[in-house]
Amino acid sequence: MTLPAPRRGGQIARWNPFGEFEDLYTRLGRLWESAVGTDSPTASAWSPLADLCETDDAYIVEVDVPGVKRDDITIDLRDDELTITGELKETEREGLFRKRTRRTGHFDYRMTLPRNVAPDQIDASLANGVLTVRIPKTETAKARRIEITER
Repeated sequence: MTLPAPRRGGQIARWNPFGEFEDLYTRLGRLWESAVGTDSPTASAWSPLADLCETDDAYIVEVDVPGVKRDDITIDLRDDELTITGELKETEREGLFRKRTRRTGHFDYRMTLPRNVAPDQIDASLANGVLTVRIPKTETAKARRIEITER
């Protein structure tokens, strides 16, 4: 199968289908920013990638926050909702951006916790750009093996 090869400036250039999606994503982002405005603190908020694992005694949330300092992250628990907010601050650079895909600004990650957790024992750590939040289960929620007896 051959791909279309548009000519630019006398040279043959390969068509990049993903370039079309990047362009569309950028244009939709600009449209959204112009519609919502940038004065609102949540207008530019984004949600970091995260994994949720369940072990026998806890739920473990791992959130990717590369480049974010510990002091720029806040973890709140209200009722059964865990909220992780923060800010990835933009660094000063020289020159013009030719391409920019890394996110900066405020981020927000929310999840609803099950009822069987011990909220006063939640702890968090930050290492190598990954925020790990350990949410212990209550004693009644831990798995136990039930033995079968003969009658």
